[in-house]
Amino acid sequence: MLKTTEGSTGRLIQLAIGYFFFYVITGVTVKYFTGSASAGFPGMNQVEYLIYSTLGGNAIALTVALALRWYHLKSNGYLSIVGMKVPQEILYIIPSGICTAVVIPTTTMMYLLPISVMVAMVIMRASVIIISRIVDAIQIRQGILKKSVYPEENYAVVFALLAAAMNIFWVAPGDFDFVNSVAAVSILSSYIVVYSIRIYIMNYFKNTRAKGIQLDNKGFFAIEQITASIVMVSAAFILFHSPEWFQTSNEQLLMFQRSISEPHVQWGWGVIAGLAFGMVAFFSVFIFMFKGRTATFAGLVNRLTSLVAGTTATLASFFLFQGRFPKFQDWISLGFILIAVYFLSRAEKKRTQELVLAKEIELKG
Repeated sequence: MLKTTEGSTGRLIQLAIGYFFFYVITGVTVKYFTGSASAGFPGMNQVEYLIYSTLGGNAIALTVALALRWYHLKSNGYLSIVGMKVPQEILYIIPSGICTAVVIPTTTMMYLLPISVMVAMVIMRASVIIISRIVDAIQIRQGILKKSVYPEENYAVVFALLAAAMNIFWVAPGDFDFVNSVAAVSILSSYIVVYSIRIYIMNYFKNTRAKGIQLDNKGFFAIEQITASIVMVSAAFILFHSPEWFQTSNEQLLMFQRSISEPHVQWGWGVIAGLAFGMVAFFSVFIFMFKGRTATFAGLVNRLTSLVAGTTATLASFFLFQGRFPKFQDWISLGFILIAVYFLSRAEKKRTQELVLAKEIELKG
């Protein structure tokens, strides 16, 4: 990062800007590629876009991690496995990668539900905010996290959850009833379970660095992405070659197989569109694991940034290709988000002073 130091507020703002930018692109392209062909859009079905965008996103993340050799993790210690010296952290980073392999498709599937980009983001982000606060509570009790959660961080959690409540329970006639949709609740439940495990692991890694061992977030990211790629490719292979009796009883599986055997005419553009989602992954992980911050704070920065990106994406979709205009409750939700950001800014000032006094970060940047 240019002209900022590790763990500084300036570095955090840079990451948030990058995350915001690529998430806006992600939110807009989902709605564009799955728009009706009769209206001039590509007309991909949900499964087609999921396959192509996931391929593009995963390809960019994996390519960068391998090309720059980020997988050489700076470790607390090493194990010998079949004669190879490997970081001991892989014992829990690999499970985190498996969780990532579930997070990636469920995220896209949430966007493909008949709700606005803003609503989808609010629901997912609120759940992760709750998870982050619970992880802090658990790791403080375990003695893993040595820092306290500031009152301002807790206030921000409350307003972030109020933002979510606006769109989960405020259902007007004709709106998509999220709570009573089996598909929606199933997707969200899967997302919450795997993200809970993943956030705990990321913070365990961050909070257990031995003295003198660098917080190597790039190494964590690389191993996690390699694992996720292997899992997703293996799952895709198994599903594509599944028994015929299973295929005929599952319409979604048939759509998955046809998206590969009979690809959409614009499948290549779908892959390219997925590159933005892959870029989001970099910023997401680096914010979640940001030096010196609690899971609560990092989770709020990560999720509130994407919530504002959701508002922007919904507006962009409206003006670019006649998508839905944000509803009244969406704007109330945005107001709560801004209040949460205010409390976060106060918490960040206090945390920065604490870290400087402890000589964990430099004040400049």
